[in-house]
Amino acid sequence: MVDDIRDKDSGGKGEGAGGFPTGEAQEELVRSILEMEEERSLALVAEMLEGGADPMEILALCRKAMEKVGEGFEKGELFLPDLIMSGEILSGISDLIKPRIKDDRGPERLGKVLMGTVEGDIHDIGKNIVVFMLDVNGFEVIDLGVDVPPSMFVEKIAELKPDVVGLSCLLTLAYEAMKRTVAAVEEAGLRSDVKIMVGGGTVDDQVREYVGADAYGADAVAAVSLAKGWTGR
Repeated sequence: MVDDIRDKDSGGKGEGAGGFPTGEAQEELVRSILEMEEERSLALVAEMLEGGADPMEILALCRKAMEKVGEGFEKGELFLPDLIMSGEILSGISDLIKPRIKDDRGPERLGKVLMGTVEGDIHDIGKNIVVFMLDVNGFEVIDLGVDVPPSMFVEKIAELKPDVVGLSCLLTLAYEAMKRTVAAVEEAGLRSDVKIMVGGGTVDDQVREYVGADAYGADAVAAVSLAKGWTGR
């Protein structure tokens, strides 16, 4: 599995442009995440950061690894404990990276985003990456977790008044839950108050149209761009 996610152009060793580790260092980080080696993964990230690596580039590597974890789960090659463990590794890496990214950001928040994996789906790797990226880019993020029913989204939209709502899922069966969630927000008279974006490994613009969301984000970077566009930042 590790071989599949090696960058085609990452054949070198040592430091790349801007102090970013290339070649073996990248592969080692990805491999350690895929093989659930938490201690090794955290040590590698700490070493990269101390060496002057760009935190966002490290995050991009982590995202690739986590996407492969998700694919492995879908194929039956990985199991729920693997998802949980990989999520813990990502959380630890996030704790290391966040201070490096936040150093250059002021206290002002760009807007409020309500996030959650929709009812019937417990996958949260992709959602957690989006939450992390929104947070480090200046948004206040309220994470409702996984298997969130439409009524909970409606309740929290009314209570917290977010600018943006993000609906995540990995299972195709959860498309219906996304659709029900958007419909519930509409029925509650709150639809015009928020922009709704959808995302997840199998979600695309056709799904976005089907569920009635405003936009879909192909990845965490796209989700941040959408949120910034909607909040005028």
